[in-house]
Amino acid sequence: MITLHGPEGVVAEGQACAAHPLPAHGTWLDLDDPSEAETALAEAVTGLSVPSRAALSEVQNSRRLNRRKDAFYLSTPMVSFRDDDLTLRPVGFVLTPQRLLTIRFQPLAAFDTVKARQAERDGPASSVETFLALIEELIDRMADTLETLSDELDSLSTRVFTFDVSANGNARQETSAPKRRDLALRRLLRAIGRRGKALAKLRAALLGLGRILPYVAGEAETWLKPEEKARFESLRLDVASLDEFETRLSETVQFLLDATLGLINMEQNNTFRVLTVVSVIGIPPTLMASIYGMNFKHMPELDWALGYPFGLAVIAVSALAPAVYFKLKGWF
Repeated sequence: MITLHGPEGVVAEGQACAAHPLPAHGTWLDLDDPSEAETALAEAVTGLSVPSRAALSEVQNSRRLNRRKDAFYLSTPMVSFRDDDLTLRPVGFVLTPQRLLTIRFQPLAAFDTVKARQAERDGPASSVETFLALIEELIDRMADTLETLSDELDSLSTRVFTFDVSANGNARQETSAPKRRDLALRRLLRAIGRRGKALAKLRAALLGLGRILPYVAGEAETWLKPEEKARFESLRLDVASLDEFETRLSETVQFLLDATLGLINMEQNNTFRVLTVVSVIGIPPTLMASIYGMNFKHMPELDWALGYPFGLAVIAVSALAPAVYFKLKGWF
């Protein structure tokens, strides 16, 4: 889909954008998952080269940030900001003093917000103002997403470190059945992993914006207004602060991951400990039963009337003695 926007809102949509030259007040041409025909139309009416999705997905810094005469070709990976799926897809900007061309391959609420703002009296008018407004909205949504992730990690931290403690503070197992405890730990591990994956995608998007802002501010210094330069610097600082916040959250994810793995190791150790205790308890009775099960002709207890109950008693005592010992030692 291709739409042309200006200070008064939507100027043209679809084939209506074919006017050449474009109206002077049409400062922003937005291509949302464009077809080949729409890409060709945008190139024809703007005289600018529209980068393909493959070109926008390049990871080299020279491919993501380059200048051709007065046109800046910029790209960055961007998350979808959907709660269920933070998909990472490229977003491209072609910025000139007269016009902004954007190329994206997923719906982004930040773009819809800026389009609504353009229709307002004090909305962004020029290409640079529109570009700055888009970056501001993207940064705001990243901040909101990071705050949400911070709250979720705080909740997960509570679940991890109160796994064996009830609400009233009495020590107990969260679930009595080992199978349920294992399932609970698996869910914790998956939840932490999902947050870590989301943070990695947000970090990639932050890194892209963090490179774009100083590049454009430095290269386009001659045709930027003083207030626009100040906004570039302010946004650069915002990205830097979010990057620090994301780093702290990533460290929290790693800490919770280590703690959860430690709990899993403790559960495994408990299982092996129980098996060890059971094995040790079973050895003495087996030994006594083997001794009294030997078929020798001359055995002192063979003709003893109380020999059988005596043997059973010895076997029972040999099983109870190590059980009591381990219980006193706190092994189970």
